Amino acid sequence: MSGSHLSKDFFDLVKAIGESKSKQQEDNIIVEEVATLKKRMPEANVSKKKMKEFLIRLVYVEMLGHDASFGYIKAIELAAAKNLVQKRVGYLCSGLCLSPSHEFRFMLVNQLQQDMASANYLEVGAALTATLRLATADMIPALTAHVVKLCAHGRELVRKKVVMVLHRFHQLDASAVEHLADTMRRTLCDKDPSVMTAALCLLHDMIAANPAAFKELVPSFVSILKQVVEHRLPRDFDYHRIPAPWAQLRLLRVLAHLGRADQAASEGMYEVLSDVMRRADTGINVGYAIVYECVRTITTVYPNSTLLDEAARSISRFLQSENHNLKYLGITGLAQVVEGHPKYAADHQLAVIECLEDVDDTLKRKTLDLLYRMMNPVNVEFIASKLLQSLESSTDEFLRSALVSRLCTAAERFAPSNDWYVSTVIKVMELAGDLV
Repeated sequence: MSGSHLSKDFFDLVKAIGESKSKQQEDNIIVEEVATLKKRMPEANVSKKKMKEFLIRLVYVEMLGHDASFGYIKAIELAAAKNLVQKRVGYLCSGLCLSPSHEFRFMLVNQLQQDMASANYLEVGAALTATLRLATADMIPALTAHVVKLCAHGRELVRKKVVMVLHRFHQLDASAVEHLADTMRRTLCDKDPSVMTAALCLLHDMIAANPAAFKELVPSFVSILKQVVEHRLPRDFDYHRIPAPWAQLRLLRVLAHLGRADQAASEGMYEVLSDVMRRADTGINVGYAIVYECVRTITTVYPNSTLLDEAARSISRFLQSENHNLKYLGITGLAQVVEGHPKYAADHQLAVIECLEDVDDTLKRKTLDLLYRMMNPVNVEFIASKLLQSLESSTDEFLRSALVSRLCTAAERFAPSNDWYVSTVIKVMELAGDLV
C-alpha cells in the first residue's frame, strides 16, 4: 500500500504528468515513456515483479491517449502468474486496454477457466472480476459452465461476483443465458445480504424485459423489502441510519414493473409501499430519494387512492422546501402523479407557479412542462396569465421559445372564449412576435 515495491522511475513519471503545464508537455513525457517501455519490456531478464510495474506504466500511457499495443501481450502473459498481485495486474491491464473486438481477449479464456477452478478463492475472485471486464458475447458459452458451478461456493464474495458475472452475460446476450433463469432466481434466496442485493440488479433487468414471467416473485420481493425497512439486515448496510437504501430503491423499481396494470399483484404491495414511504421521511437526502422512488412506484402500479393521497402529501413538502433539488424532485414527482390523476393538480397549482419565478433555469423549464400538463378549461386563464408574466420578464431565448409554444397551444386547446383567445395571442405576439 505504501508503494515501496514501485521504482523511483514510476514515481517520477507520475510526478511529471501531474506537474505538466500543457497537453504538449504531457505528450512529450508520454512519448519518452513509450520509448522506454518499448526498449525495456522485451528484455529477457525482466522479472515478473518489474513487468508488473511496466504494465501499470502502460496503463498510464493508454489513459493519456497514446497507443500501447506493443505491450498487450505482456499483460496476457502476466495474467498466468502464480503470484496473486501480479495476476490481478495482468487482468487489470487487459481489461482496461483491450478493445471489445481485440483478438487477445480470447487468449485469456483458458486462463480464466483455470483460475475459476482454483482452490484459492482470491484467484477465483480475480478471474470473475476479470470476466466482468473482458467477457464478450462470443466468450459466454466457454465460460458459463465454470461460472454456474461457483453459485454454490462457500465464500459469499465469490457468490456475489458470480451474480455480477451472470448479470454481465445477460447484458451482453440475454438469449445466451435464458436457460439459467431458475439459477438466477435462486440467487435471490442467498443467505448473505450482499449476494441478495447483487441479485436484485440482475433480476431487475430481467423483469424489465419480461414482467409477466416473474409475477409469482411479488410476495418474495415484498417480504425482502419489509425485512430491509424493519432493520433485519446487518448495520453494515445502513447509510445515515436508513437501512440498505440502494436495495430499497432497486426493490421499489422492481415492484413498479411487476405491479403495472396488474391489480392482483399491486394489492400485495400497498401496505409495504406505505410503510417504506413513512419510514424514509427522515429529513435527509437518501430518505428523500426513497420517498421520491415510492411516489414513482405508486403512480406506476395499479392505482390506490389512499397511497396516491400519501404521495401527493409528500410531493407538497418537496414543493415547499427552500432547497432547489427538492423542489425539482417535487415538480418531477407531481408531473408523474398528474399524468394519470389530474385531480391532484389543483391542490398544488400555486406552489408550482411559484417555482416558475425561481432563479434556477432547470427548475423553470421543468415547472413549465408541468404547468402545461396541469392546464384545463377551468384554470387556463390563471395559468396563462402567469406564463405571460414570465414571458415578459424572461431574457432566456430558450425559455421564451418554450413559453410561446406552450401559450399558443394552450390558447388553441382550452380557450374559454374567442375574445380571450384573441387577446392572449395578441399579447404573445407583442411580447415575442419573432418566436410565434
